[in-house]
Amino acid sequence: MLQLQCAVQHYDWGRVGAESEVGRIHALASGDDIQDVPYAELWMGTHKSGPSLVRLGNETRPVLLKDWLDAHPEALGSKVVEKWQGELPFLFKVLSVAKALSIQAHPDKKLAQYLHSTQPHIYKDPNHKPEMALALTPFEALCGFLSPEELKKAMDTVPELRLVLGEHLSQSLIELASNKVKDEEAKLTLKTAFTTLMSLSKDVVASTVSDLIGRLVRDKQVRQLTPKEELALRLEKQYPGDIGVLSLFFLNYIKLCPGEAVYLDADVPHAYLSGEIVECMAASDNVVRAGFTPKYIDTETLCSMLTYKQGLPEVLTGTPVGAFTKRYTPPFDEFEVDHILVPVGKSTEVETIGPSIILVFDGIGVITQGDTQNVIGVKKGDVLFVAAGQTIEVAATVEVNEDAPQTQVPLQLYRAGVNTCLYHSQLTEA
Repeated sequence: MLQLQCAVQHYDWGRVGAESEVGRIHALASGDDIQDVPYAELWMGTHKSGPSLVRLGNETRPVLLKDWLDAHPEALGSKVVEKWQGELPFLFKVLSVAKALSIQAHPDKKLAQYLHSTQPHIYKDPNHKPEMALALTPFEALCGFLSPEELKKAMDTVPELRLVLGEHLSQSLIELASNKVKDEEAKLTLKTAFTTLMSLSKDVVASTVSDLIGRLVRDKQVRQLTPKEELALRLEKQYPGDIGVLSLFFLNYIKLCPGEAVYLDADVPHAYLSGEIVECMAASDNVVRAGFTPKYIDTETLCSMLTYKQGLPEVLTGTPVGAFTKRYTPPFDEFEVDHILVPVGKSTEVETIGPSIILVFDGIGVITQGDTQNVIGVKKGDVLFVAAGQTIEVAATVEVNEDAPQTQVPLQLYRAGVNTCLYHSQLTEA
């Protein structure tokens, strides 16, 4: 077990100061005061854009986890060394979202390699980036394209979209709900419509968004708006005149409760809107953006890469794998996430078949590593790397505070590790 020092990203969409879970975790882990700045993401892993450091006993300076793993490849286990050439295959994060992230998608491996080779200053690595978001608080996101029926409803109720798409294309989208259109033709129709929308000139977008918002403000005086119409009003205040305000009517608007998760394969459009999550993904930072962002926009690449699959994403609620552990298993080799909740006075064993990173999210306790009796006291904010092939015992203890009575706070951990399915049967490459 190694204690990690992890990087924080201060993107402008992050929650500010003590309102941010990322900020609170970072302050507890580092001992630094929380500043009045956005704390957006905590990165736990080896990606060069935010690498974790290892605290090695009495060493005066920590070393990169990547360098430590290069010197100790056995900590990854032979399966990981063989499949991912000695690299830690996942990146673990906490996100604190105050306002919408970009309308985006992540490239598959082939496209990621091409983008990295041609634009390395924008696309930072040659890897794909399937990911999973697990809600810590009520969480909102746009994710994937609407079903044909829901898209027909959008075309019937948002006249501003029909105006900019044209009547022929609008009718083609409506006809998708008839179930008489073949799958490939349906995808081509959706691709043509979405590309047309996302490629509108800035002047047309600004004018159309203005018309939409004006109509919704007037309508709100005489009727109750739909959740997505209310969302349009909210997002327009965050990003005035942005194409994202129009594109949200093509996408599923989902709300996750704490403990629910969604996974996103390559080439799926999405945007996180509000709330806090634990997120795990393949070890990549490749993002193709087309709205809700001051960063580089690559509309042509985004629209060309999407799968145009329609329908709601699968929501995971976790599968019990022990008395105090739920596991979230996406269909990707690189990662899975466990939520471990140990009541005070109880303990549980955790096996790390592959390499793992553990975030202590709440409570205090003790983690003991197998027969070595390597014992570490842990508290909220601590992050540990645990090598492959280990068994650790996690015990929750009472929190003692001189200024308050003892509190019975469960020890709450999140563990990210290589998908255990990899060790039983080889998954198809995502």
